[in-house]
Amino acid sequence: MTREAARGTRDEALLRMHANAVRIADDMATAARELGIRVATLDDGARLIDAGVEAEGSYEAGRLFSEACLGGLGQVALAPRTLAGAPIREARVSVRQPLCGCMASQYAGWKIRKDRFFAMGSGPARSLAAAEPLFEKYPLRSRAERSVLLLETSALPTAEVAALVAGRCGLEPRNLTLIAASTGRAAGVPQIAARSVETALHKLMELGFDLTTITAGAGVCPIAPVTADPLEAIGRTNDAILYGAEVTLWLRAPDRAIEEVIERVPASASRDYGRPFRDLFQAHGGDFYRIDPLLFSPARVTLVNAPGGSSVSAGRLDEAILARSFGLAGGS
Repeated sequence: MTREAARGTRDEALLRMHANAVRIADDMATAARELGIRVATLDDGARLIDAGVEAEGSYEAGRLFSEACLGGLGQVALAPRTLAGAPIREARVSVRQPLCGCMASQYAGWKIRKDRFFAMGSGPARSLAAAEPLFEKYPLRSRAERSVLLLETSALPTAEVAALVAGRCGLEPRNLTLIAASTGRAAGVPQIAARSVETALHKLMELGFDLTTITAGAGVCPIAPVTADPLEAIGRTNDAILYGAEVTLWLRAPDRAIEEVIERVPASASRDYGRPFRDLFQAHGGDFYRIDPLLFSPARVTLVNAPGGSSVSAGRLDEAILARSFGLAGGS
């Protein structure tokens, strides 16, 4: 593919992800009762979907939340599996146009603050606001008349929050949908497990790898048990990625560039690898930013170079740590 053709494909994806996410939000609103979610119109006209803050939510709501995060540029499926002999579920994600779907949309990189409200924002509206350094590094800014921002938060956003987001995105509030879910709820845990590919891309970006060479991605990650304890929720969902996620990325890059980076990609390359995240968080005095930022990556990563079909892998799964984190009997 020529550089011009790649740019055209990227620009088309950036345009489509807004319409895709709005369509998914519409589907969620239509099936609100079945999904256990609530839909409201805020005072400024913005639509709010409570997928799991005050609403009970559901795993299916979390699956749709995940696909909206990806701007409809990927598919998410939930499937049964076992861990330490206990039945759990896993999130299987496949992504086309991963630079757009994962980095311009899914990555929870936008910090939303208004008075006492705080949330991490994901979804295609991020590429309208372009409030993060990522958008200076890659040409992922976009334009749209309607869009969606998905919020990881423990409180529902107000009309003032919606107005702030709409203003940063250049949207009329009535053309904005906010979808909110709390980390440990039934909708929150699968949408984090569905970030396996995104975390691999983000790690590669931190390592200086050219993300434009990545053409597709697929990942599988165990879904953490639901919990009302916020610290437990953060620990379990992080552990699911760090010790249980497996990702494959297809790319077109020099073999040498892949060989130089592969051993540094998985979570096991970090100095902080090896303990449940909750223990690690407490060991660092409850300061998230003292944890090695290079820890946040899938447990095992495979890079497949499309030109020759060669592949390399690094990292390992650790089901013992995962079972301990999840509170299962097989954990040591």
